[in-house]
Amino acid sequence: MITLRPLDYAIILTFFAITLGIGFYVSKSSGKSSSEFFLSGRTMPWWLLGISMVATTFSTDTPNLVTDIVRTNGVAGNWVWWAFLLTGLLTVFIYARLWRKSNVNTDLEFYELRYGGVAARFLRGFRAIYLGVIFNVITMSAVTLAAIKIGGIMLGIEPWQTVLIAGLVTVIFSAIGGFKGVVYTDFILFFVAMGGTIGAAYYLVNIPEVGGLGNLLSNPDVKDKLRMIPELDDTEALITLIIIPLAVQWWSSWYPGSEPGGGGYIAQRMLSAKNGKHAIAATFFFNIMHYAVRPWPWILVALASIVVFPDLQSLQQAFPIISDDKLGHDLAYSAMLTKLPTGLLGLVLTSLVAAYMSTISTQLNWGSSYIVYDFYKERINPKASEKRLVAVGRISTVVLMVLSATLALLLQNALQLFEILLVFGAGTGLIFILRWFWWRINAWSEITAMFVSGILSLVLKLTPLGDYLFAGDGGLLPSWSEYPLVVFTTTLVWLAATYLTRPEQDEVLLGFCEKIRPGGPGWLKIARKGKSERGVLENAENWSVPSGILAMLLGTVLIYACLFAVGYWIYGEWMLASAMTVLAAVSAVGLLLTWKKIEKIIE
Repeated sequence: MITLRPLDYAIILTFFAITLGIGFYVSKSSGKSSSEFFLSGRTMPWWLLGISMVATTFSTDTPNLVTDIVRTNGVAGNWVWWAFLLTGLLTVFIYARLWRKSNVNTDLEFYELRYGGVAARFLRGFRAIYLGVIFNVITMSAVTLAAIKIGGIMLGIEPWQTVLIAGLVTVIFSAIGGFKGVVYTDFILFFVAMGGTIGAAYYLVNIPEVGGLGNLLSNPDVKDKLRMIPELDDTEALITLIIIPLAVQWWSSWYPGSEPGGGGYIAQRMLSAKNGKHAIAATFFFNIMHYAVRPWPWILVALASIVVFPDLQSLQQAFPIISDDKLGHDLAYSAMLTKLPTGLLGLVLTSLVAAYMSTISTQLNWGSSYIVYDFYKERINPKASEKRLVAVGRISTVVLMVLSATLALLLQNALQLFEILLVFGAGTGLIFILRWFWWRINAWSEITAMFVSGILSLVLKLTPLGDYLFAGDGGLLPSWSEYPLVVFTTTLVWLAATYLTRPEQDEVLLGFCEKIRPGGPGWLKIARKGKSERGVLENAENWSVPSGILAMLLGTVLIYACLFAVGYWIYGEWMLASAMTVLAAVSAVGLLLTWKKIEKIIE
């Protein structure tokens, strides 16, 4: 436990005053209409939205998760989430423009634009609760769990006290400020969080127990963790950490913030942008910061923690206040922060508070938008006034906060939730990619995939069958096979459902084709029919997707090269660092030229 000094308290209280002040300042304009409360009137510039996306994903559980991964599987273990860069760049260069053209209020409203009838209506309403409440509460509980562990280690306070203090401030701010308040404060939160993270990493690497960067990198316990790609002869590590994430996971999984084809709070920000170009620029900026820049301060602290707290026993001895059910490797990040000096300690604590508030406020606003637009207005009160919709949004914000805080008190670690969410959405991602470009996909495709993936995941996670199949030693299949099995089974079933059920009615398909103009061979049949019936153009010859895929590949090389270059510069591997830097520059030039070609096609 640490003792805060007056300077630390002053930094924290000043931050609270500024963020709450912004919330109250924008509360009047945010309460004018539901569009203002959830989308800020669709007037947001790319730079503000891009920073907001970065700040939103800068949550308190992320450094804990990264620390857990590094201590357990080394730096290479981060491929479990680095692989989602492919998903992010697919959103940037293909789907961001389509989302902005749809002009829907939420990504769930898309269902009744793309599909029709009772099935589409059910899908929209069910996923409003399934994602907006259940998945959203699970995600927020992981963030709150991290706050509980930070409060317990750094301040010595009980879990319920952390939940009460952090949750109360955040829910007040979120309920009064709406989306505009979230985005405006995210701008401040981003710089506070980055400053605190970088400052903490620099100081903690140089504390006497670690002895500086050179000693850290040469430490025998750390050297085995430094590889950014596993040993080629370690088959299980290659399959688990590299092959499955890059070959299967990125396109097949639904995961909050990294949905294939865009979705969730990322879609909310794209929908609030001034236009398609601002949506694209915002999402690209987010991916650069999220994957290439931000991970390294967390990774350095995680590596330093191996020197100071080599195992769970050393963590338990240093912090006996932590109960056994909360003990895990993710605690090491918070444990390291207790060694910070006055002033920097206040800044880092403020950055953690900022990270918590940014993520939770976004999840609350996004989740309540589902409840308001896709459930309450759609099913309960279609004639509700704008004032009533804002009121329901504020009430649902409070309810979501209470549910997530309650669940957080029952959980043990962030990695546990991350793995459950990954498997739970396995096999559904391909639908979110293809539904824009293949007319044959219908509402039953998505309904089937959602239920099959969920049920199969629960069976494998919670029943003896899963323990038997994936026992590793003596089981029918090795432990890394669980995820591909769910993906393969779910994909096979939803494809069968697609062909066994009727396609959407021509009126629905023609309406979607006319509004979005997706183009490509997957819509050629519908486009030809539309041309004869209502003048819808056959725009396959101007299809921007092939150039978009090329831009995605170049962007992937650019950002991964930047990620590796930063790592190799830190490691002192000058030749490799230089090579990665040159590769990043070359791919950046290629991306710029490709993007100019895309702009000519879509104009």
